[in-house]
Parts: sequence; C-alpha cells; structure tokens
Amino acid sequence: MNKVMSNKLVLTLYVLPALCLLLGIVYVPIVYTGIYGLMEWNGISDMKFIGLDNYQKLMSDSSFWNSAKHSMYFAILSTASLLPYLLVAVLLSGNIRGVNIFRKIYLIPMLLSSVAIAQLWLKVYHPTSGILNTFLESLGVAKTPAWLADPNLVLGALFIPILWQYAGFYILIYYAALKNIPQSIVEAARIDGANAWQIAFRIKIPLISEVIKVTVVLAVVGSLKYFDLIYIMTDGGPNQASEVMASYMYHKAFRTFDFGYGSAVGFFLLLICLAATWLIRKLTASKEKIQYS
Repeated sequence: MNKVMSNKLVLTLYVLPALCLLLGIVYVPIVYTGIYGLMEWNGISDMKFIGLDNYQKLMSDSSFWNSAKHSMYFAILSTASLLPYLLVAVLLSGNIRGVNIFRKIYLIPMLLSSVAIAQLWLKVYHPTSGILNTFLESLGVAKTPAWLADPNLVLGALFIPILWQYAGFYILIYYAALKNIPQSIVEAARIDGANAWQIAFRIKIPLISEVIKVTVVLAVVGSLKYFDLIYIMTDGGPNQASEVMASYMYHKAFRTFDFGYGSAVGFFLLLICLAATWLIRKLTASKEKIQYS
C-alpha cells in the first residue's frame, strides 16, 4: 500500500476524475461567468464586449442593493440562530432521557428537498386555510396576517422555514464535535467541582471553537447565496420585498434575458461571499489553537 501511495502517477490517476469534475462544474463556470459579466448579451445573439459597464450599472442599481440588504438580513439571522443550535447540541450530548428519539426527529428536515419544504410552508402560511391563521382565528384574532403578501412580514416568515430546514444540519455538526471531546476532560472538570453549565460554557464550547467558526462561515455564505426556497415561496415578492441577490441574478438573466448583467451580479455575489469568508476568518483568528487528544 505504501508503494502505491508513493507513486505520483497512481496518485494523479486517482485524483484526476475528481479534479476534472471540480473544474467542469465549479471553476470553468466561474471563469465564464466573469467573462459574460463583461459582455452585453441576451443569451442568443452575438456578445458585445462592454468592459466594466455592467459593474458600473450594478453600483448604482438600487434594486440590487435592496436585494443585498435582504441577503444580509438572512445572514445575520442565520448567524444568530447558531446559538440555539449549539445549546440544543450541548443538551443532546449530555445523558438526558429521550435523546435518541429527539436526534431522529431533528434530522427529518434534512431528508426533505427545498421544494417539498417550500410547498409545506406555503400550506402553513395560506391566508385562509393555513394552519397558522386557523390557529390565530381560534384565539379570536379578527384580521389574520397575509404572511407572504405583506412586505413587512415576508422576510421574517421566510426565515422560519429556513431556520427549520437547517436546524438538523448544524445541530448534527455541533453534536458530533461535542461527542468527540475526550470524556476524561469532562470527568476531570467534574472532579474539580465544575457544574454542568461550567462544563458546557468553559470547557466543551471553547474546545469546539474551530468547528463553530466553520459553521459561522457556512451560515453567512449560505445565506448570501440562498435562492431555491425563496424562489418557490415568493419569487422575490411582493414588490421585491423578499428579493435576494441570487433571485435578482436569476430574474435579470432568465426573465429579462440580460445575461451579461445577470452574470455580473453572479460574479459580484461570488466576490461578496469570498470577502465575507475572509473577514469572518480574520475576525475569529486566534494565535493559540486549543488541542486535545
């Protein structure tokens, strides 16, 4: 085995299929998106090189910056939601009764597609027959909200299914990291007189700080490029009140057939995601790394 792993030709052959796939579906499209962003193109006729005109237009496009504000709203809420996810994972990592059943329940949303989740929550938010408004009517609320048709409520209403959809994903990551902490460290803390809260907040959570940093990056970047559930539930409406950067890119490219401008929006979104990742890593960088074995 060592002889095989030391053969560079064999290693190259092993890596080549995955590398070709990665190049074909990730890096080549990124390059083409950057090129199309420099063009005036409707997707059918010949492309016309216009340089940075699309990006200059983007800088003064109030609709785009409004969609960027909505994406940042989701990014902030998604980052804040990591705290309850972490607390749930801490509770599940302890020896509490019924934990096995709960671990199976919170994974259910991960098994559903975004389309199924969107359709489910459309039924929940239905203004007349939805379970939410039916419940409010049973409490005596005379005028129930139009959750997805009210510009003041739509973003909050959309975040609830997003929160529900990704709860299992983040809880599972935190739970796995917490269970990977050697039990001897926890037992030593108990012998020293630490209670359950001290063990959780002064020992367990600091020990998984690197995992928490990764989930912050995933939450922020994932929110900035979120598209599918919003597209199905509101399509950016009402009156662009739930438009995000990814849906704005889609509308420009495939509704108005301005593929050049849509590509510029997509490439700029990529730059924002890279900048957000760099900034988060910079802000959370620490000189000392906690290690345990």
